[in-house]
Amino acid sequence: MEGTYHPDLEDRMLAETICSAVSVAGLGIAAIAAYRKRFLSATRIAAYALVPLGLVMTGAVQWIVDTAFSPVAWAGFGVLGLALLLFMSTRAVERRRGGRRQTGGGAEPKAVAPAASAASRGVTAAQPRAGQAPGDDFSDIEAILKKHGI
Repeated sequence: MEGTYHPDLEDRMLAETICSAVSVAGLGIAAIAAYRKRFLSATRIAAYALVPLGLVMTGAVQWIVDTAFSPVAWAGFGVLGLALLLFMSTRAVERRRGGRRQTGGGAEPKAVAPAASAASRGVTAAQPRAGQAPGDDFSDIEAILKKHGI
């Protein structure tokens, strides 16, 4: 089968050649950095340079090339993008409503302890906590919790 064109094989070989060349160039730069006695930088550069070579050796490059030229894979990415868009739009709607969810029975979500007294929280009007103004018994925290429906 000499002279036969195999686009998948040639694309994969091109990607593997590029990754190998990037690794060799990175290792050369790491050697120069080590020669200049910048060993920490040289080690970090060598680590980055070995990643493309490792991807080639594990077959990840072949998988990436096969995925990049597959219409089914691109359709799958489109479906994943649509799912992400739907998730984000529902989050945006929830935030606009103030975190309230509509329930089928018409019942509003209730707070766990809506009528908790100051005494049950350990704060009395006569004895405010240290650094707290009298009468300021977590009303700002309660407002935030109510805002989020807690």
